[in-house]
Amino acid sequence: MTASRGRARFGLLVPFTNTNFEPDLALMSPAGVSLHVARLGGYDEDEIPDESQMHDLGAADLDEPLRLLMGTKPDVVFYGCTSATLTHGPEFDRDLANRISADSGAKTVTAAGALVHALSTLGAKRIGFASPYVPAINDMAIAFLGKLGVDSIQRSEVSEPLGNEGQGALEPDAVFELGRGADHPEADALVLSCTDMRSVEVIARLEDAVGKPVISSNQAMLFQALQLLNIDEPIPGYGQLLERER
Repeated sequence: MTASRGRARFGLLVPFTNTNFEPDLALMSPAGVSLHVARLGGYDEDEIPDESQMHDLGAADLDEPLRLLMGTKPDVVFYGCTSATLTHGPEFDRDLANRISADSGAKTVTAAGALVHALSTLGAKRIGFASPYVPAINDMAIAFLGKLGVDSIQRSEVSEPLGNEGQGALEPDAVFELGRGADHPEADALVLSCTDMRSVEVIARLEDAVGKPVISSNQAMLFQALQLLNIDEPIPGYGQLLERER
């Protein structure tokens, strides 16, 4: 076994304009885990990724990308877009994960579901929420979490709508400030939602600044996937969630 393969295979379903999901997982994943990717369409790369665009992505046909991905025989399939299921609701998110598992035979994690799982693991009921989304998607995200018992008591969002490229191009310092804007004295944790936002690079720094756990979409997906595979060594440098025993 070499450092880059032989222990587990992660199959990633990722929106075709996303540039940060794969690098984040490559950065955080333990030795011996390999990444295998299929890209998703169903939205217009030149439009603002608003609630309509992300709703369409969530409803897009997965049969062909999933079929191609399964050629690699992944142990876990990641559905790598948070807003695509946040715009549909918790039941859709659960049904999507179940459908992917049934069609693939692999364990499955979704970005939105992984956020909820991480917050439950930490016992966080009140959060600060930050994202690069348009306000309408943030409304849906907060409602999604609220249905599952998580109260968003502070919210931080970008001042102008960002396109698909713009969301991925936010520099880590900008992501740090966005996250810090979500902090509240009564928040148990902060959530940085979006698989294409460069959050994992600032999680440790932000936790030091606010004194509480910080959860990002990609970090939470990795945490849940490692739990499913019984890979339990702590991963330092990317927040309290990954540093704890699983």
